[in-house]
Amino acid sequence: MKINRKTHLELRLQNLLFTVLFLAVVGLVGWLSTRYSAQFDWTAGGRHTLSDASRKVLDLMKEPITITAYARENAQLRNQIRDQVGRYSRYKKDVTLKFVNPDTQPDKVRELGITMDGEMIVDYQGRTEKIQNAEESTLTNALQRLAVAKERHIVFLEGHGERSPQGQANHDLGQFGEELERKGITVSMVNLGVTQDIPDNTDVLVLAGPRANLLPGEITLIQDYVKKGGNLLWLADPGNLHGLSPLAEQLGITFLPGTVVDASTQLFGIDDPTFALVADYPAHPVTYNFQTMTLFPAAAAMDKGADSDFVREPLLSTLERSWTETGPIEGKIKFDEDKGERKGPLHIGYALTREIKPADGSAASDKKPEEETGEQAAAEKTEKQDVESSEEADTKPAEQRVVVIGDGDFLSNAFLGNGGNLELGLNIIHWLSQNEALINIPAKTAPDRKLELSPVASGVIGVGFLIALPAGLIGTGAAIWFKRRRR
Repeated sequence: MKINRKTHLELRLQNLLFTVLFLAVVGLVGWLSTRYSAQFDWTAGGRHTLSDASRKVLDLMKEPITITAYARENAQLRNQIRDQVGRYSRYKKDVTLKFVNPDTQPDKVRELGITMDGEMIVDYQGRTEKIQNAEESTLTNALQRLAVAKERHIVFLEGHGERSPQGQANHDLGQFGEELERKGITVSMVNLGVTQDIPDNTDVLVLAGPRANLLPGEITLIQDYVKKGGNLLWLADPGNLHGLSPLAEQLGITFLPGTVVDASTQLFGIDDPTFALVADYPAHPVTYNFQTMTLFPAAAAMDKGADSDFVREPLLSTLERSWTETGPIEGKIKFDEDKGERKGPLHIGYALTREIKPADGSAASDKKPEEETGEQAAAEKTEKQDVESSEEADTKPAEQRVVVIGDGDFLSNAFLGNGGNLELGLNIIHWLSQNEALINIPAKTAPDRKLELSPVASGVIGVGFLIALPAGLIGTGAAIWFKRRRR
C-alpha cells in the first residue's frame, strides 16, 4: 500500500480519534466506579458473603440502622469493622457506619459503658444494643434482638426498702433502670400493700433485696404469680430473707448461711474479701458468648433444695479459693469446716425453667338450631376450625423462667460499671422476658483456604520451583545467548 500525504493524514486522525475515545472510555469507567460498586465472592465457603440468616434479619428491618463504632485511630481495626459492616450495608442500603474516637469523648464513653477499643452501639428505632466485636454472629444477634423487640414491662417490688430502679443512691438501681429504658423496656414499680395485685402485663417481676419483712398476703401474691407461670428475678442478699423463705421452698432453692468471701480478689488489688469474682460461665443463653469477669460484693451462696418441678441450673459460680464465712468478717479470716462453712466453687446464681401450659379455652358448641341455613352452618364450621387451630397454638407449652442471684449490689449504682456487671444484668432481663432472640449462626467453612499436601508432593513442588525452574530459565537464557554469539 502506497502511503501518500493524504493517507498519512488519515492515519494520524484515526490514531488521534482512537486515543481520544480510549481516554474517554477510561475516564467514564473511572467515574462509574465512584458511583457504583460490584463485588463477587468466589470463595468456596462464601466467607465474604452474608449468611441467609443474616439476610432474613435485615429483611425484617424496614427502618434505617445506625452503627457507631468507638475505635481509636487504628487503621487495621477500623478497616476490619468497615469491611464487616460493609457486607450489611451492601445488602441493606440504609445501614450507616460511624466512627468515634473514644479518647475524644470520655464522658460519652463512660455513660455508655464502653470498655474495649472497637465496641459498637447498634441503633434501630430508638433502641440500642452494645456489642464488642463485628463478627457476623454477634452483629446479627444484636440486629435480631432489635428487629423482634416487643414492648416489655419490668415491674420492681417496692415498699420494703428495696433497691429502686429510679433511685440515685449508691445501693439503688437507678443507672440500671435508665439502661433498661434506653433498650425500650418499660420500668415500673408496684407496692403490693397498696395495689394488692401484680399487673397482668408484667413480663418480669423483680425482687431487689427487701430490707423489711414482707406481709404474709404479699408473699402469697408473689407465690401465686410464680405458680401461674410468671417470670421472676430475685436479687437476694446474705442473711435474713425477710419472709421470702416460702418462695425459696417453692423454687427449690436453699440459701447457705454466711457470706461468700473470695481470696482471689487480692490478686486484682481488692482488699475487701467479701467481693466475689466470677470468671467462668456455663453454656446457657444468659451467658452466651460472655467472657468478661463480673464482680459481686457481699454475695450469698445457694444450693438445690427439696424436689421441685423447676429445672435448676447453676448460672454463676465463684472461684475455688472462696468459701462461706459464717463468723465476723474482720481481721484475719480463714476457712473453718467445723463451723459448717462451705468451700468453693460456690453457686451464687441459679437459672430455673419449667414448661407451663395455659388452660384450655371453652370450645364452641357443636349444636346448631335446625332453622339455620347450610351456608350459615358452613361458615360457622370454618370459624370453629379457625378457633380450634388458634386454641391449639395457644395451648402449646411455654417456658417459665426464674433467676435467683445471691447479691443485688452487682447491679447497684456503685458497682454497675465493674467488669461485665451491666451486660450480665441486661442479658438476664432479655432472657427472662423471653426476648433474647439469639441466632446460632454456624461458622463458615472455606475449604479453599487450606492446602494439604503429602511430603512427596511438597518436596516435588519445592525442588521444582526453587531449583528446577530457575535452573531451566538460566539454561535456556544461556543457550540463546551462545546461539546468537555464533552468528
